[in-house]
Amino acid sequence: MRITDILTINNIKIPLLASRREEAIKELIGLLENKVEDVKQAYEAVLEREKIMTTGVGNQIAIPHCKHHSCPDFTIALGISEKGIDFSSIDNNDVRLVFLLLGPENNPGKHIKLLSRISRLMTDNAFRERLLKAEDRKQVHDLLIEQEAGFADIE
Repeated sequence: MRITDILTINNIKIPLLASRREEAIKELIGLLENKVEDVKQAYEAVLEREKIMTTGVGNQIAIPHCKHHSCPDFTIALGISEKGIDFSSIDNNDVRLVFLLLGPENNPGKHIKLLSRISRLMTDNAFRERLLKAEDRKQVHDLLIEQEAGFADIE
């Protein structure tokens, strides 16, 4: 499995219109309605996870996520904000790239591997800049495919 197998073009929001963390999560989870059995419960679960510790990991990136019974399989949405959103990031900077990862409760290992893959992809400063400058969803998706080509499949 690759990130781009579950992060489809239709799951990319550019620009992300939200100005607050909760709005951003709601906007992105709305893209996943057909992949989540109970959107409201999944949304609440993501917010609960955010209360434990911020998912604003720095470098203008947030990866809100949760494992929940209403998610039969893994799915990812990505939003790109033009202005930035306060995610209480560890570097105190606003977030412009928001990856929302939802997955089933029964596969924590794969959940961690997907989080790790997103993090590894985002360590490349030049790649992040290309994503932020992308003009449409297809360009974002193509950039992700190209960047992930050098990685092995996630088991």
